[in-house]
Amino acid sequence: MNLTLDQLNTAAPEEALQMLAGIYEHSPWIAEKALAQRPFKSLAALKHAMAQTVREAEPAQQLALIQAHPELAGKLAEQGQLTAESSHEQHTAGLKACSPEELAALQRLNAEYHAKFGWPFILAVRGPRGTGLTRQQIIATFARRLEGHADFERAECLRNIHRIAELRLNDRFGVEPTLGNQVWDCAELLAQHSDVEDALTVTYLTPAHIACQKQLAYWMRDCGFDEVEIDAVGNVVGVYHGTQEEAPRLLTGSHFDTVRNGGKYDGRLGIFVPMVCVRELHRQHKRLPFDIELIAFAEEEGQRYKATFLGSGAVIGHFDPSWLDQRDADGIAMRDAMATAGLDPKRISWMQRHPSRYLGFVEVHIEQGPVLNEIDLPLGVVTSINGSVRMLGEMVGTASHAGTTPMDRRRDAAAAVAELLLYVEKRAAQVPHLVGTVGMLEVPSGSINVVPGRCKFSLDIRATTDEVRDAMVHDVLAEIRAITQRRGLHCRLEETLRAPAAPSAPDWHRRWERAVESLGLPVHRMPSGAGHDAMKLHEVMPQAMLFLRGGNSGISHNPLETITSDDAQLCVEAFQTLLNQLAEERP
Repeated sequence: MNLTLDQLNTAAPEEALQMLAGIYEHSPWIAEKALAQRPFKSLAALKHAMAQTVREAEPAQQLALIQAHPELAGKLAEQGQLTAESSHEQHTAGLKACSPEELAALQRLNAEYHAKFGWPFILAVRGPRGTGLTRQQIIATFARRLEGHADFERAECLRNIHRIAELRLNDRFGVEPTLGNQVWDCAELLAQHSDVEDALTVTYLTPAHIACQKQLAYWMRDCGFDEVEIDAVGNVVGVYHGTQEEAPRLLTGSHFDTVRNGGKYDGRLGIFVPMVCVRELHRQHKRLPFDIELIAFAEEEGQRYKATFLGSGAVIGHFDPSWLDQRDADGIAMRDAMATAGLDPKRISWMQRHPSRYLGFVEVHIEQGPVLNEIDLPLGVVTSINGSVRMLGEMVGTASHAGTTPMDRRRDAAAAVAELLLYVEKRAAQVPHLVGTVGMLEVPSGSINVVPGRCKFSLDIRATTDEVRDAMVHDVLAEIRAITQRRGLHCRLEETLRAPAAPSAPDWHRRWERAVESLGLPVHRMPSGAGHDAMKLHEVMPQAMLFLRGGNSGISHNPLETITSDDAQLCVEAFQTLLNQLAEERP
């Protein structure tokens, strides 16, 4: 019989401890301390309490927890001495059916890993959906993480231990994240369409992009949207009608194009989550007192053409007609790509939405960073999308012989940029939520025996407010003047982007907070360092975002980008709660 929260919350201490026995391998102290926080509002609250107990533990306790876990396909498994939980997990992943070659590879990796780090390799082998990783995936992950730094790898082991505990709790309570599984499955299926083999790349109006359009339109119809269309720029638009015909709509969505060799959830998560919510409303024959309009934006990344936010920009009337004449790397003009896809640029101006017809815009998105992962929280409420300034620069000095030019007579352009890079790093670190990056460095025609006469570089400065961002830009420009004057150089700079910060609308921000609280989770407020479609919608209507934790330390724009179906379930439930809040607020 499955355990219930009511049973756990009301049980005597020893009985409650027994109910959670084996959730964390040979470590009953975690359950004992977490149970002091009873009653738990939700299973998510229990999971968080246990993860937080580990996070607050002494390093020696954390290390002991890691060392309490068995090796994958190791001696304990061979001798049948694993705990019932570990045995089930390794069996689910097929580790009991390893070929001789796979077993040899795992044994070698186990030995190398333990020699390097001093503890066993920990991986939640049941995977992000709970159905089990393949042996090939396990071995590939093992080999990749063997290259990691000890501090990082220790934290990654603890994160995997929490995932193992989460799946064990699901089993104990008889919980299946069915809605999260739908989100996860959609991501897997849509990722089958790509511009290239062996990587996920979907750029604007390629055959893979058009295949994604058709798939999304089919899913929207299947979920119960009353109107589904592909608009003049290739956005896929679905409308689920409400009970009040003239009421303002809720607008939501995100993009389905990707960076080159990207991940499955960046942007797409913000399409799947509201899609699953509408599917549930339709299944329950339920209508809200407002329409829900979901837009799967066709372009946000600017990969094929230099037209970032094309999809969301067109929706607010900010499509630049000059973009139609841009040509991609193969010389194909955007105008021609649209014609091939059956799109009519003359209809783009008809797409503009009138803000008075909308309640606001909300977007859910994978975090694309490590913060939520590090603090063991599945959801974060976005306070603001950072404003950014980007520049391309070239430092110019004098190329000279590396052997004959004394150090005090050099006009070294690369050394000057290196000095600038360190200044940017130091200056940005002085202010919370301010970041500065020199991401591109190039010495044209550089040679091992020549003092660099030129050095090209980039600058990317972002902050939650334009004032903080602009103050750093001012200081960086002053530092460039000081460096060039001291070193006898000159610098050419071109500003290529200036995007204003997009703070979340307070009332919408509070709705997301209440949605997170309703799940029994603490509210974590955080800025977004990356740009999103919500930035464009912010120009004409109130907006707010919800972040979902990413796995693999939050890496994004990368094939390793991942989420769990359990976290996706919480994201769907938070979105459902926001919809219910809005319905209750309507007259």
